[in-house]
Parts: sequence; structure tokens; C-alpha cells
Amino acid sequence: MARASLDKDPNDVAAMFDDVAQNYDRANSVMTFGFDRRWRIATAQALEAGPGERVLDLAAGTGVSTEEYARDGAWCVAADFSLGMLRGGAHRGVPRVAADALRLPFADGSFDAATVSFGVRNFVDTRAALTEIARVVRPGGRLVICEVSTPTFAPIRFLHRTVLLRVLTWLGRRVSSNPEAYSYLAESMLNWPDQRRFGRIIAESGWVGVEWLNLTFGVVAIHRARKPDADS
Repeated sequence: MARASLDKDPNDVAAMFDDVAQNYDRANSVMTFGFDRRWRIATAQALEAGPGERVLDLAAGTGVSTEEYARDGAWCVAADFSLGMLRGGAHRGVPRVAADALRLPFADGSFDAATVSFGVRNFVDTRAALTEIARVVRPGGRLVICEVSTPTFAPIRFLHRTVLLRVLTWLGRRVSSNPEAYSYLAESMLNWPDQRRFGRIIAESGWVGVEWLNLTFGVVAIHRARKPDADS
């Protein structure tokens, strides 16, 4: 079974997610104690996708988040470079596209908004991916990213790093079709930048108006930004 490392070789990451696709959504719900549903709803509220808008859901996996974002009438496409994950979402009524975040198969300004949920930390080059996402979003368009983050309250931060991640890894190994993948996922969580540092990375990638909202004491954070207008 495939297991990626922190160098995030794209082939290794794609193979790893192919292996976990079968039980991925169930494993996520178990590992997050059901909070994944709340985080999806909060992300959809931050995205504010309305009728007639075009939304790119990148690293969408099986499309469970894409389906959520399309509820208010937006046209949403699920894009991922794991074919196994895309096949796992075949039962969902959203378009699915195989796509590499560093070379998106879309024209400039194709989307009104782009979003990534719990996938940006798997990109081999975060800044390059965020710059590429900006290319396919229209001027003035929106970016919304939901990702693991750093709890702001010191006792919770300590428990999160020393206890909770071990528990999540233990649970993931028991419900996943590729138990070793969850060792990588725990490592990637521990090595991910905190809210402010990630916000700086987004800004350095060409986005403006960067802001974030902490969820569940900062265990997860939603970052939101927009692409500069054409005349700015």
C-alpha cells in the first residue's frame, strides 16, 4: 500500500489517496468525531456560492464538499489528481475532472471562486498551487480554504499535538483501507503552518484581503481571500 512522505511527491500522494478512497468519507467522519460535516457547512457559508456562479472545488476527493457547495444553485466542479477518489464519488451529481493543482486544465478566469478543503497541505508546492488557482479565477473572484490549523488556547494545543493526533491516527488505521496513510496525514498536520503564517503564504501568492476564521478552537481554520480586480 502507498504511503506518502513529507516531501509530498505527487505520484506518492495520488497513489496513497487511491488506496484510501474506498472508505475515505467514513474514515473522515470517524476521525473527526462527526465534525467534518460542520466544517463543510461553515466552508460553504464562507464561500457564499450563489446561482449562476462557477466554483472550482480542488482536491475535492469524492466530491462530498462539492455537493455541499452546489446546494444553493452554483455550478461546482470536483477536481482531484487521485482517480480513485474521483471514482469513489461517481454516485454524486457533480461534474468531476482529473486535475493537477500546479497545472490546472482550465482557461484563465474560468471560475468565480475556488475552494480547497483539507487538501492544500498535500500540494508539493503550496505557493505555486495558490498562484495557479489565482490564474483560473476571474479578477475579483474568491478563494476559500478549509485546513487543519493550530489551536489558539495553549492547553488544547498541547492536547492536540500530544494526544488527539495519536487518537486520530489510531482510529484511521482501523477504518481505512490503507492504514499507513494516516501516519502521513498526522505528520502533515503537525508540520502545517499556523493561521497567520498560512495567511502570509496566501498573500504572497497574489491574493488580497486575506482573513481567517477559527473553527473548533483553531483545530481547523477557514482562510478567505480574493483575487485583485483587473484595474488594481
